[in-house]
Amino acid sequence: MIYDRKKFFDIYRTRFGKLTQGQVDGLEFLLSKLEQSERIDTNSKRGYVLATIAWETAYTYQPITEYGSEIYLKSKKYYPYIGRGYVQLTWADNYRKFGKALGIDLLAHPEYANEPETAWKILEMGMTDNHGVQDPDFTKYTLEDFFNAEKSDFTNARKIINPADYKSYQPIAVRALQFYEALENSKEM
Repeated sequence: MIYDRKKFFDIYRTRFGKLTQGQVDGLEFLLSKLEQSERIDTNSKRGYVLATIAWETAYTYQPITEYGSEIYLKSKKYYPYIGRGYVQLTWADNYRKFGKALGIDLLAHPEYANEPETAWKILEMGMTDNHGVQDPDFTKYTLEDFFNAEKSDFTNARKIINPADYKSYQPIAVRALQFYEALENSKEM
């Protein structure tokens, strides 16, 4: 599925407001990845992914490192494997699993998780069902648990990334529905 960028960004600006060039660049990259993805294959899944990325990257739409002072970050149990990427990958075990799946040493180079291509691959693997391919997930949940022919559960899909972050369920769900509508209304025929 291909999206008309002008329509998409017009809808975005109407619903969410102005965009910086960095946000536009990030969304352009993400839209192209979503158009190519065989795993994230419906607008409901794509809308949820965009909303998750918005939330996890503080609306930059760029891979980021967890915010906080050096003292704060070093106080984390999972330091130096602090949150990075589009979905804030944390903990040494996750860096090891995703690095192994990608064939890169994320334990030695955790900063690689902030490279857009790598961050995208981590997100795509971690949020989707393996489809017969052995790759890691973030939790026991994937997009397929919440989005199929019978349902689009934008609220409970937060369990894919952070099941215990109950305060984020509703705000992400609202944004996901808005992204879903933007994608639906910007499809090229």
